[in-house]
Amino acid sequence: MSAVRGLGKPVRRSLNGDRPGETGTMLPPLVDHHVHVQLDAGPAPGIAAVVDLGANPGAVASLAGRDGWPRMRFAGAFLTARGGYPGDRPWAPAGSVRELDAIGPDAASERRHHALAGPVQGAVDEQLRFGASVVKVVLNSAAGPVLDRATLDAVIAAARAAGLPVAAHAEGDGMAELAIRAGVDVLVHTPFTELLDDTLIGRAASAGQAWISTLAIHVRDDPRAAELAIDNLARFRTSGGRVLYGTDRGNGELAHGIVGAEIVALMRAGLTAAEVIESMTDPWPEPTPAWVDAGVATFVPDPAPGADAVGDPEAVAAWLGAARVVPTEELELL
Repeated sequence: MSAVRGLGKPVRRSLNGDRPGETGTMLPPLVDHHVHVQLDAGPAPGIAAVVDLGANPGAVASLAGRDGWPRMRFAGAFLTARGGYPGDRPWAPAGSVRELDAIGPDAASERRHHALAGPVQGAVDEQLRFGASVVKVVLNSAAGPVLDRATLDAVIAAARAAGLPVAAHAEGDGMAELAIRAGVDVLVHTPFTELLDDTLIGRAASAGQAWISTLAIHVRDDPRAAELAIDNLARFRTSGGRVLYGTDRGNGELAHGIVGAEIVALMRAGLTAAEVIESMTDPWPEPTPAWVDAGVATFVPDPAPGADAVGDPEAVAAWLGAARVVPTEELELL
């Protein structure tokens, strides 16, 4: 029995392709749900689509749709508090950070009488004009001021009115709780700075919130943060939470392509091989996979791993690491 259940189909590559007659497994196109293309996260073997979660909106819009690049959805600029992270970071590209002033305790009254506060609406509209599919807010109390709850609520309301989900970088004491209670749609990192209690994790899962994994960067840099994140993700997954594969590629050195360390860490958090693939083929931030299909599929040489591979994350990672994006028309079902 295959470890990937009904997700994979046995196929043979066309005799007209670059590896005629090679057999293997066809999977849906794979997505990395957290990259930064301006930080050198360009095309990667095996990845058909990416979600950029912080860039100069004009620059990332110009890259979307470029020949030879994966299909792309993006957030545009980081929306953060005045003086907040990552505005003071040398790695943040020019134009990639939009600072917002607090709209004050009378925000609710202002919204009733004058609609949403102008600067908040303007920041969201700016990302939308460039073609953003998601709005990203930054809540990093470990590195400076953060958006107050009234301003965060205003951003969420403006994004929802535009039909866009809201994704949050939550780092530091209480930041994941703030994001969960405010109702953001996605956490762009599995919470890694504190252990969340089961009630809060259950609330996030019940609300339909998704968490993007980004575990490998912690495995690489900070074992304690990795353990916290894996523990939080394991309980989120057990609570029925939606997990999205994402690597934060562009953030330091990571494997070029599918990041095996991310897959291994996901399986350490309790995901099966099939669940890992589901996290890699989830269409977020769009509601359907139509945006990523574009006549391509994932081809992985050799048969899918058997059910016994569920206990061997390294084997699953090695198998998926050989994946390549190929035109669907080059694959023949066996």
